[in-house]
Amino acid sequence: MNQLFEDKIKALRARKIEQTKEKIRVEGILDEDDYGRVVPPANSWNIIPNHEDGSFYGFEAWTENFCNLMEVHPVYVDTNDAFAGRWMYFMSKMKKNKWNPAYPYDALKPNIEKYNIICGIGEDAHFAPDFQIGLTLGWDGLIQKIERYKQINNTPEQLHFYDLHIRGIQAVQGWIQRHIDKMEEMYASEEDEATRQHLKEMIETNQWVKNHPPRTLREACQWIIWYHLASRTYNRDGAGGQIDALLQPYYEKDMAEGRITDEIAVYYLACFLINDPIYWQLGGPDKDGNDQTSRISFLILEAADKINTSLNLTVRVYDGLNKDLLRKSVEYLIKNKNGWPRFSGDKALVSGFMKNGYSAELARQRIAVGCNWMSLPGLEYTLNDLVKVNIAKVFEVAYQEMLQQETYSTSLLWEIFNKHLAIAVQTAGDGIRHHLKYQKYNEPELILNLLSHGPIEKGCDVSDGGATYYNLSIDGAGLAIAADSFAALEQRIEKEKKLSWETVIDAVASNYTCEGGEIVRHVLKNSEHYGTEGSIGEKWAMQIRDLFVDLVKGQSAGNYLFIPGFFSWANTIEFGEKVQATPNGRKAGEPIAHGANPVPGFATDGASLALASSIAKIQPGYGNTAPMQWELDPTFAKENHVEIIEAIIKTHVELGGTLINVNIMDKETVLAAHKNPAAYPELVVRVTGFTAYFSMLSPKFRQLVVDRLLEN
Repeated sequence: MNQLFEDKIKALRARKIEQTKEKIRVEGILDEDDYGRVVPPANSWNIIPNHEDGSFYGFEAWTENFCNLMEVHPVYVDTNDAFAGRWMYFMSKMKKNKWNPAYPYDALKPNIEKYNIICGIGEDAHFAPDFQIGLTLGWDGLIQKIERYKQINNTPEQLHFYDLHIRGIQAVQGWIQRHIDKMEEMYASEEDEATRQHLKEMIETNQWVKNHPPRTLREACQWIIWYHLASRTYNRDGAGGQIDALLQPYYEKDMAEGRITDEIAVYYLACFLINDPIYWQLGGPDKDGNDQTSRISFLILEAADKINTSLNLTVRVYDGLNKDLLRKSVEYLIKNKNGWPRFSGDKALVSGFMKNGYSAELARQRIAVGCNWMSLPGLEYTLNDLVKVNIAKVFEVAYQEMLQQETYSTSLLWEIFNKHLAIAVQTAGDGIRHHLKYQKYNEPELILNLLSHGPIEKGCDVSDGGATYYNLSIDGAGLAIAADSFAALEQRIEKEKKLSWETVIDAVASNYTCEGGEIVRHVLKNSEHYGTEGSIGEKWAMQIRDLFVDLVKGQSAGNYLFIPGFFSWANTIEFGEKVQATPNGRKAGEPIAHGANPVPGFATDGASLALASSIAKIQPGYGNTAPMQWELDPTFAKENHVEIIEAIIKTHVELGGTLINVNIMDKETVLAAHKNPAAYPELVVRVTGFTAYFSMLSPKFRQLVVDRLLEN
């Protein structure tokens, strides 16, 4: 690559590291995605509340706050960057309360607490925009579209809805114009001719995209950046799209007209990716089943390699995928050891989503654009990754109820567990329905409405009937804890009679601190785990899976389809804190197992293949994921292991796997970074579905990563 571009990318990467350090210094830790947000000037903007609780709710207030912020939001221009703009404010996190108190859900709270449910009420976004709408229309085109539908949908409420969206667009355009003004000031005072030319091109790019749909690769990247910066600012939306397909026509047109070279394209793409690590997909089939891999797919990977920061790229694996793209992806995974890319499994995702009554053509368009989740860009409202039932807690509730009976057995425990899991899932479903009924009065989707099919056409919020489809997600977490607990009780008490019910009950009640408790714990902990082929633990895991899937699907009614998944996100810690000691040998308060993963340490030989096989089997089967969280020691992830890793990925997908999140990290490095995170500012880990700088994680989150590495 041209040395000038290399130097610019190197400078951008160094600045990114410094900005991360500044966030830690000023704001403290952040146990979430490594957002591209930078620290704003002190006291430069505060929310405008419309409620006595100090928060703001509803369309009018959200629009007022957003537009006011756009008027004063600091501009961001770096002459090493091809693009202008960064986001600085978390509007949704600056609110004091998440949910509008005018719409209480007090009746649900006892069960939410009892079963440790994350209910999703009042949560933001977590569905994907269709960037193609914006790329086709541009900002002025979106306004014109709204004006057209104002003539069709003209009730007072609808007209107000449209006027607020126009205000939002104009606020973004004003924000862009202030960047243009700043760049023109810089241009006027800049003496270096190369920098002046660079600023001139940035000015021209932004002058065009402020109003018009993009024509070039640079303009397309800048338009997407402005949209996602606005959407991130509004409510942290991080969903991307099929980025290679979106950018391919612009790249090919630029190349045909001699406007760019591949070196320039890689520079643009590197600047695009470092702006913010939102979720983009590469490869995989189009709606007709044809591979979407193109030259720009490889250039995106090359650009990612150049910046090698926190990234959330997913490669969609299927039979027709370009073999070189998969190979290159694995090579970069091994080379950089920064947790990217991830790999999704097309076979099970498509066939599973079709079981909901959708066509193969539609199912292929549902792509990986979040931590664990899939979405039809612009078409569906999902609450992906926001509603979770702590199955380990449900087990604890059932176990405690069984102890009130005269006799004990796993069959009785299973009967009680059935009852409580049904109540927990019903509660989660009721919470989603409450959210959908009132979300427009709480946190309407002003920005995501613009790139969705339906809200503008119908004149209503995407949460309030504006979406084309409502495929609502409920995830189960703690599967392995419950399965292994059932298995330990059945094996050690009922089958082998090595322990008595009374002995186990006393040991668990004492958190294994009673006399002989540690011996009991060892016996229980070494029972047949979920994760081992044909084990008692696997049998119970499949049984729990079937029950959970049936209960979630049973929530579907009318236009609302409910789709099950297994995923804990980073909630493994807080879920574990709410669960007392369990009969699988787990002590009170310890984190639950991650997502659909077996308990760490479930296998000592062939662990990767066992993991791939067990998680492929446990898939919920309706188009949502149960990711495989795969921790690899660098000893087993070197250049000569590319084919082995690639084979395991393909095997997992062929067996029915839906998503693979991979970490390749040296244990000694991670342990050293855990003790002194500031000494390792460039260390990136895939905590769960997202990547983050290790130094930005809290001690307990760092410990979570450390424990996973040490026990695998």
